[in-house]
Amino acid sequence: MELKTQEDVRRAAAGIAGGHADALDALAFAGVFGAHDVQDAARAAVMDQARSAGIYPASIDALYRARGRDETPLHFTVPAVNIRGLAYDSARALFRARRALDAGAVIHEIARSEIGYTGQRPAEYTFVTIAAALREGWKGPVFIQGDHFQINAKKYAADAAAELKTVQELILEALEAGFYNIDVDSSTLVDLKLATLEGQQGANGGVCAELTAFIRRHQPQGVMVSVGGEIGEVGGHNSRPVELHAFMNVYQEALAQIDPALEGISKISVQTGTSHGGVPRPDGTIAEVKLDFEVLETLSRMAREQYHLAGAVQHGASTLPLDLFDHFPKVGACEIHLATEFQNMLLDHPTFPAGLKREIYEQLRLTAADERKPTDTDEQFFYKTRKKALGPFKRELWSLPGDTREAIGATLEERFRFLLTQLGVTDTRRLVERWTPPVASAFPRLTGAAIAAGRSPEDVTGLSD
Repeated sequence: MELKTQEDVRRAAAGIAGGHADALDALAFAGVFGAHDVQDAARAAVMDQARSAGIYPASIDALYRARGRDETPLHFTVPAVNIRGLAYDSARALFRARRALDAGAVIHEIARSEIGYTGQRPAEYTFVTIAAALREGWKGPVFIQGDHFQINAKKYAADAAAELKTVQELILEALEAGFYNIDVDSSTLVDLKLATLEGQQGANGGVCAELTAFIRRHQPQGVMVSVGGEIGEVGGHNSRPVELHAFMNVYQEALAQIDPALEGISKISVQTGTSHGGVPRPDGTIAEVKLDFEVLETLSRMAREQYHLAGAVQHGASTLPLDLFDHFPKVGACEIHLATEFQNMLLDHPTFPAGLKREIYEQLRLTAADERKPTDTDEQFFYKTRKKALGPFKRELWSLPGDTREAIGATLEERFRFLLTQLGVTDTRRLVERWTPPVASAFPRLTGAAIAAGRSPEDVTGLSD
């Protein structure tokens, strides 16, 4: 059922109130692919129903601050899930898993780079997430996060003010869309050639403080946005305690100079040996990663005990062996970012149409040819670049046959249930609701200006797991 007019939307909205699931599915599709007036109307209808059902975007900051004060249990690690393709069905699978396990401590996120290559602006990402929550009967807070809102080092070197403005504009767009959790990533500015650790972390800490202050000035009244920082690029050398100290010294001093009363970051991302997306071998399989849990445990403890942060954040983890995931709560990691494996499960699913996959790969031979290394096999090339097809083929993915989408959703749900269980976030809904009550004035509109903000940032580095 495709909605082509505002009257169609009105009828579908009445159908939602009457409990007709297909009406909500049609509104979700219209809110992404409809003409602007239909898109606005569909988004408004879904968001109004979600508000009535007790679903609301929220910040996880208060829960993380409590963790840093040792006022909450440390037996769980919050999964931050990046949904790139088949977003509505994938998010529905995650909410089904969450509801079955009563898992409140879960983040839905999208990175700056992903916004570009998946064709999902913040307003759309929030809308689809909330629509999926409504479809699966979720109630309570939904944590939506801007992942790797990153400074491009080359552009910063050429024109620092312009690159800062670009990230600030994305932050404003995200805040308007209900992203009340933002991971600032200025770790690209770390300069290991400098003699002192504080010198190496100087630009990173200073820019992170500046962007933190910018977020604080523009966050909605009544909301303390959760802000994360990062001390080392994923894929580089493993982080060390002295680097965390150096970053925090620079960051706290810079933030105090802006305004001593400002709340700072609530978590810190570190490098432990992983890489975003994994490293594909010539046959397309992923090389085994040597993850240093001792580094993660040491830095998580230091972050809590010395700086009252929630702990350390693990990036690039979804392609790790499954038997490692129960280790993260044991070492006190506060958050773990997961993305690429869910993309792999979609595109490599046995029910995924072979013809569509061939079409995607043939398109990549043309559009991503400049990214192919001379030594890349086809398997390596397509593994590294196929995420770039998720935006151009977004409508085709959403339009897959119903039985195909159902089968993919069931496979994703099974994996989500496993991960939520291993990470210890089962039965955390009540804890989350205690620390994140709704803020009525902060419920986003997702129409008009939010849609018009649709600039397409370039794929900075292809980050996010």
